[in-house]
Amino acid sequence: MPDGWAPPSSSPEVTAGSPLNTPPAPPASLGTLPVPADPLPTTLSGRLATPVDVAPVSDALARLKDRAADALYDRVGGRLSDPTLGEDQLHALVRAELNQVVEAEKVPLTGEERKRLTREVLDEVLGLGPLQRLLDDDSITEVMVNGPDRVYVEQHGKLSRTGVRFTSEAHLRRIIERIVSKVGRRIDESSPLVDARLADGSRVNAVIPPLAFSGATLTIRKFSKDPFKVDDLIRFGTMSPSMAELLHACVEARLNIIVSGGTGTGKTTLLNVLSSFIPDGERIVTIEDAVELQLQQDHVVRLEARPPNSEGKGEITIRDLVRNSLRMRPDRIVVGEVRGGESLDMLQAMNTGHDGSISTVHANSPRDAIARLETLVLMAGMDLPLRAIREQVSSAVDVIVQLARLRDGTRRITAITEVHGMEGQTVTLQDAFVFDFSAGVAPDGRFLGSTIPTGVRPRFTDRFIELGIAVSPQIFAPVPVRTLR
Repeated sequence: MPDGWAPPSSSPEVTAGSPLNTPPAPPASLGTLPVPADPLPTTLSGRLATPVDVAPVSDALARLKDRAADALYDRVGGRLSDPTLGEDQLHALVRAELNQVVEAEKVPLTGEERKRLTREVLDEVLGLGPLQRLLDDDSITEVMVNGPDRVYVEQHGKLSRTGVRFTSEAHLRRIIERIVSKVGRRIDESSPLVDARLADGSRVNAVIPPLAFSGATLTIRKFSKDPFKVDDLIRFGTMSPSMAELLHACVEARLNIIVSGGTGTGKTTLLNVLSSFIPDGERIVTIEDAVELQLQQDHVVRLEARPPNSEGKGEITIRDLVRNSLRMRPDRIVVGEVRGGESLDMLQAMNTGHDGSISTVHANSPRDAIARLETLVLMAGMDLPLRAIREQVSSAVDVIVQLARLRDGTRRITAITEVHGMEGQTVTLQDAFVFDFSAGVAPDGRFLGSTIPTGVRPRFTDRFIELGIAVSPQIFAPVPVRTLR
């Protein structure tokens, strides 16, 4: 059933000045909601297949919703944070109280209006208000709020503007404060930006005035409730079965791997998949700014950095956690992302017996990833010569996996690159797989190419032989280059 609804054609429209507590004569529905020209498409679960054309709520229904929400807060506000109530119990309590509030209003509503009112008030009281429907839609991967009346989403790799809006700047600020307060953070004029996460692990960034000139800004990067596995990435076209086999062998052989890519290319998703290849008998320590990784092994220690408090004290950085992890007897160290001086400690760990470590870095190519690591090491404050830094990088990192989000919205591994070592002052690299851009683009904008082997067998395959790890010889066989006809 689409979320938009159509009142009976004979129902008179209720204007902004109509008294809501006095039903019109003859009795009619509460008012009219604008109906899209075409019904909104929905998924099988009833969620919107595309949220771009969400119909706005009529003034009358909006005012009733505000009154119902206020009355509901008065009745159960003190119990919303009751730790003895489970999630299901809380929803049942709020729904029962809401039914009584709506009955007390004595406003005639159609069944569809009542259902919509109930859903929106529940979202307002227990969820994230108008954003809740977007967060519940599994096809949406990112939600971006640029002020109370401009909400965008990323869906199927494409950005689009939705019809969702907040009633005011204060409404948006309340939703932001609800998010950050649940994770023990705060946001106000003295601390106008914050990184946080939702209960499902989704990453949240919020910025409010005076830093956000156009109004409070909120960005939510969603994470799948069921983490993607290697078969999912093969099905999406992110990698091929041959690449999956090679990366599985690299993790099993305890090679140090850097996942490189730009923002939103899927680095954390790939890091999850690579981590799933780690054998169950090993002790894994994960280190992140905000916990996002969803490792499936039993023996996992998850560490999360802590920002400074309101007095500027108590900060625990990624670097502090990397140093501490070395005393925790880790078999594997997985760092969500290196973006500062912790890169030096991570490289030293890789070079001193902690093989098999995995991390991500922001870079647009394997060569850029090496340069980025060099720059991050300099941020550690150590006065090291550039050659010494490059030697550290070349001896520590074995494989760089490059990710990219292409113009057609797909996320692909565009290179699997071996780090050979040093030649003079240069770190030498050798591609094992590269993306075939020469295949061209289809009329619908989709890239026709795929990531193909270069025909060069990496040196680290000798380690596979030493450890008895078998890989198919044909995964390195070169593939004829396709061209667009």
